Amino acid sequence: MNTTTNQKSNRIVPIIMMIALFGMISFVTNLAAPMGQVLKEQFGASNFQGLLGNMANFIAYAVMGIPGGILLQRVGYKKTALIAIAIGFLGVFIQFLSGHASHTSAFGVYLLGAFVAGFSMCLLNTVVNPMLNTLGGGGNKGNQLIQVGGSFNSVMATFTPAFVGILIGEAAKANIKDVFPVMYIAMGVFALVFFVMLIVNIPEPHATTTKEPLKKLMSGALKFKHFILGAIAIFLYVGVEVGTPGILILWLSDTPVGKTTAGFVAGTYWFLMLVGRLLGASLGSKISSKTMLASVSTVGLILVLAAIFSPTTTQVAIPALQTSATGALSFGMAQVPINAMFLVIIGLCTSIMWGSIFNLAVEGLGKFTPAASGIFMTLVCGGGILPAIQGAVADAGNNYLVSYWVIFAGLAYLLYYALIGSKNVNKNISTEE
Repeated sequence: MNTTTNQKSNRIVPIIMMIALFGMISFVTNLAAPMGQVLKEQFGASNFQGLLGNMANFIAYAVMGIPGGILLQRVGYKKTALIAIAIGFLGVFIQFLSGHASHTSAFGVYLLGAFVAGFSMCLLNTVVNPMLNTLGGGGNKGNQLIQVGGSFNSVMATFTPAFVGILIGEAAKANIKDVFPVMYIAMGVFALVFFVMLIVNIPEPHATTTKEPLKKLMSGALKFKHFILGAIAIFLYVGVEVGTPGILILWLSDTPVGKTTAGFVAGTYWFLMLVGRLLGASLGSKISSKTMLASVSTVGLILVLAAIFSPTTTQVAIPALQTSATGALSFGMAQVPINAMFLVIIGLCTSIMWGSIFNLAVEGLGKFTPAASGIFMTLVCGGGILPAIQGAVADAGNNYLVSYWVIFAGLAYLLYYALIGSKNVNKNISTEE
């Protein structure tokens, strides 16, 4: 009995550290979009250039997705986590240095930091889920811990744009130095978690081994048409998820709403993603992934059309964080164009898409599923590419709302995938060991 109690108490600290890392993935990733407004004002960057930091962060997934899986197999979860944390600290530190660099080089230094941080986020994504599952003892308890971590991830996604909005305020021109407090927090958490992880014993999750080489397994996964179409769906989905609030911040910052409120409104989008995930978890056993994806894609399409065609002169109040004259935070109603309300509600739709797409894409893959997961992680880079395209469209048309046709196209594909593309037409391929 004492041994069991000691084992549980010994796991409390690493569990807290893993949940903290779950939050850091969201914290660092969602720093990139509001930083776009800082880059626009400090360097006179276009919308496309302002989103290059976000793009650099996500392009790292394309570079590191598969090598990350190989590293995991060779050195184990704990060492991979330590490497990821150290890289994360370095990436944020380089971004911090961009605030001290010359005007001509600061932009490039920041992009380098965002790229390095992206490596860390990719590695952490491959580690935290199985680590939390193992620390919880597997089964329902392990899954419960993952849900707790996912919820904290969403909380940090809500907090980050709001915090950056407070820091940059309504000054005529924002500066990278204004965001230093965010970077101090990130580096402090990374440093703390690194040293704690280094000294505590953590059980290694069991990695399923196979006699077949990874290259062969990946080739096998790519023989399934519904998986290929699903991989494209993941690419587009992450782009839709990130681009919707990312461009929203840039748009609202250029309106009387202001930069601070723009960050709060974007935070409401991520808060609705948390609400949607909780609802999805409760309804997941009752509604098929196909029905769920088709339904939220359809609603998303309607909301995007409403945002594009509604008059921006119509104002509505939506719930968001507020700051008082004394700087105190409170929860209240923010006056925004009705278009922004429609875009914020899309958070409910995007919240449950990842799980639905993943389940549909790997259905029937058997032994090829782990390799398929690595390909999925690589295509998370869509979260950087699609918003950058959206920013370029906004620049070309000198209209932020017109850029949401990019989001519309992505959602239209997701609806196609749910209704038609997700059908497994390659059931004749052997998937057994």
